[in-house]
Amino acid sequence: MFDVWEIIVAFLGVAMSLGYFPQVYRIWQKKDAEDVSLITFGIFALGTCVWTIYGLVMSDWVVVVSFAVGMIGSWSVLGLTIRYRFLHGGSKQ
Repeated sequence: MFDVWEIIVAFLGVAMSLGYFPQVYRIWQKKDAEDVSLITFGIFALGTCVWTIYGLVMSDWVVVVSFAVGMIGSWSVLGLTIRYRFLHGGSKQ
C-alpha cells in the first residue's frame, strides 16, 4: 500500500515537471528559441537525468516518475532550442 505522502509527492512532482511542456509547445509553434537559455536548460536536462538515475538506483518510484517526466520535458526544450537556434539558421548567441 502506498503512503499518502508518496502519492501527494508523486502527483506534485509530475505536475511540476509538466511545467517544461508549455515552453516546448511555444518553441515548436513559433519555430524560434531565441529567448531560451541554453545554460539553464542544459543544467535542468543534466539534473533531471541524474535524479532519474538516482531514483532507479534507490528503487524510489516517486523520484523516478517525477524526474523522468521532467527529463523528457527539459531535454525536449534543449533539443528544440539547439534545432531552431543552430540547425535552422537562427541566431547563435
